[in-house]
Amino acid sequence: MSQKCVHKGCGKTFSDPDEDCVYHAGPPIFHEGQKGWKCCKPRVLTFDEFLSIPPCTTGKHSTVDDTPAPKPTPSDADAETNIFRAPKPISTPNGIEAPTRNPQPTQPPPPISTPEPESESDGPDLPIPPNTTCRRRACNVTSPAESTSRDNEECIYHPGSPVFHEGSKGWTCCKRRVLEFDEFMRIEGCKRKGRHLFVGSGKKKGKGSDGAEKEEKVESVRHDFYQTPTTVIASLYLKKIDKASARIHFSTSTSIDLDLPTTDSRRYKATMPLFGSVDTEKSSWKIMGTKMELTLVKADGNSWPVLRADERRTGEIIQVGNAGRA
Repeated sequence: MSQKCVHKGCGKTFSDPDEDCVYHAGPPIFHEGQKGWKCCKPRVLTFDEFLSIPPCTTGKHSTVDDTPAPKPTPSDADAETNIFRAPKPISTPNGIEAPTRNPQPTQPPPPISTPEPESESDGPDLPIPPNTTCRRRACNVTSPAESTSRDNEECIYHPGSPVFHEGSKGWTCCKRRVLEFDEFMRIEGCKRKGRHLFVGSGKKKGKGSDGAEKEEKVESVRHDFYQTPTTVIASLYLKKIDKASARIHFSTSTSIDLDLPTTDSRRYKATMPLFGSVDTEKSSWKIMGTKMELTLVKADGNSWPVLRADERRTGEIIQVGNAGRA
């Protein structure tokens, strides 16, 4: 009789109890945006990358989940320390109690509206290998060992993206939220399709006249910055920048030429005008998983109200350093 293995990262259907099983022996870890497994070192940023981390342990299939339990959360008695309490009034020197504000509880962010990707189906002429898992999120159905009619298939999946916020877990496409990762993985899909997506359409990305893959042009990227008396530290948010192909050139003391291709066929190319002059020899940059960080050394030590010269100023007075005394 066939049974389904419950080991993390396996999930295969097996009939031979002595068959080797490759799985994750530790529980999942989600910390400050990074995702991984306690039993191995890889840490990634997106949920799809997390699901594709190769298992690190070889053993036997099992129908009993023997993954070590995560550390216990604080008990209800300990949780009392997290209850919001009104602060005591502050006494001023003349004996009058100064008014105080009650701390406001943190509100969860509004649900993100994630557009559903374009409809895709398996190519009619493409063979489907046995035990291939459906590509749609939360479906997890595997293709049968023998070729059968697909007219009665039904794919139940989540078209949205996963959401992890303050311990709760769920999907952007539906309202249910849970606390444990195992419960999250068992949340039933909220959309149905007539057939599963095992291998895709088999269509390749379009190519230009030179034979190279077409790239998606990124018109703009989000940025922010902070500053010290001598430097401006700016972040340009663009995921999966190809470090080997990226080009950053300080063309003048007040502009930077950026050519940032990504590993998923996108490219941001622009010249960024800076608000102030920088020392191009001392300024530097580094590329991270989700952004590029610029460390710009000021040439004159003046405060920057904005990062780019073409940005509208907010009218705020930004002070750098310590305030003088009257």
